[in-house]
Amino acid sequence: NRRKKKGDSILENPSIPNPFPELCCSPFASVLSASLLPKATSRKKQVIKVYSEDDTSRALEVPSDITARDVCQLLILKNHYVDDHSWTLFEQLTHTGLGRAIEDHELVMEVQSNWVMEEETKLYFRKNYAKYEFFKNPLSFFPDHMISFPSETSAALSHSGILQMFLSSSTYPEIHGYLYAKEQGKKSWKKLYFLLRRSGLYFSTKGTSKEPRHLQFFCEFSNSDMYMSLTGKKISGAPTNYGFCFKPNKSGGTRDLKQLCADDEQSRTCWMTAIRLLKYGMQLYQNYMQPYQGRSGCSPLNITPMRSISENSLVAMDFSGHRSRIIENPTEALSVAVEEGLAWRRRGCLRLNSHGSPIAMSNMGMSIHRSQSWFHHKISREEAQRLILQHGLVDGVFLVRDSQSNPKTFVLSLSHGLKIKHFQIVPLEDDGKLFYTLDDGHTRFTDLIQLVEFYQLNKGVLPCKLKHYCARIAL
Repeated sequence: NRRKKKGDSILENPSIPNPFPELCCSPFASVLSASLLPKATSRKKQVIKVYSEDDTSRALEVPSDITARDVCQLLILKNHYVDDHSWTLFEQLTHTGLGRAIEDHELVMEVQSNWVMEEETKLYFRKNYAKYEFFKNPLSFFPDHMISFPSETSAALSHSGILQMFLSSSTYPEIHGYLYAKEQGKKSWKKLYFLLRRSGLYFSTKGTSKEPRHLQFFCEFSNSDMYMSLTGKKISGAPTNYGFCFKPNKSGGTRDLKQLCADDEQSRTCWMTAIRLLKYGMQLYQNYMQPYQGRSGCSPLNITPMRSISENSLVAMDFSGHRSRIIENPTEALSVAVEEGLAWRRRGCLRLNSHGSPIAMSNMGMSIHRSQSWFHHKISREEAQRLILQHGLVDGVFLVRDSQSNPKTFVLSLSHGLKIKHFQIVPLEDDGKLFYTLDDGHTRFTDLIQLVEFYQLNKGVLPCKLKHYCARIAL
């Protein structure tokens, strides 16, 4: 027999099986080998650093060919978050105030290879509810006055048909409208008429003329990435707060940026969505469909939540008497549930406060909301708008914060119709009891949790129900 050399192991000799394979795998490989990265052990690995909203960070050892979606899946698993397919990896350029959502299929190492030393760039892990919203609600993203179709196409094309044209290789709708462009090497901005076509982005040198001799090429997208301005007018001196730009890969800095800004959020959203579809095409639809694969090939647009067998077997029960009974009347079941919820709040206040005095319980009702993910303590109006914008301007994205103008009141900040609106929550005292209201006392709530839960189920005086909350997660 050959004498075993130093450094040999049973892993180097394939003829000898390893009796303890689980002890030779890294924790990362064991987590991802089942579904995300089946061949992770054979790949070269690198370390990346990912930040969360509260600026905590986590270092991850990942394969060099890992995608943004796989990084999100890894962080979801490690932190035990619920995967609702809205988690996103963001690239943020701190000095220039720019940011973008990295597409699910993009390779993270390729993104990092385009970073330059002069710019402080970070990866953030957060929610983006608007990532694929245009597949669900294209009407909000492509207003009629900004879109034109080829002459052979019917003018009465449905909005689902518009998406088919964006994803088709033979046809492409034309997006047109005014944008402000920053002149190269200058601080001034000029308002020009732009047109987006399959060959790239152009502007007209003569008003709104679309004649080829009047069109000048502005940018193409294969070798550049599109970023949104996160600071509005502050850094770039743009005429509006709705800026976006194109940064060539491995560019030298801000001098190579091609900066634009729109008159309103709807216009900016339309331009940026159309450019995403132009650049990535069917790949975006595949990214959108991927979470729904394995569900009998059903389209997510037609999926309806199915109740499990255990949910179907649940019934309302009353345990208040000597013997339990099933509550047959739905109205009675609802009233019992509401009463139980109020009793839970009262018991919680008593547990946290041993004295149980009315004043102390009132104070507890005033602070019980601070443990909720949707509540943000002492943030400004501008910070609230930035958080909602980063989470995506989808109807129903919200947060609750302290009012800066009146320390005794709160503010509900809500996204609706691509705008962020703010509603004051006013405390109201009646017969020695403190309530909260959004509608001058017509609807009253004992605490902010009850208020938020109500408007999650009922629109009331709001333009839409509360659907997605902005949370500061920790890694």
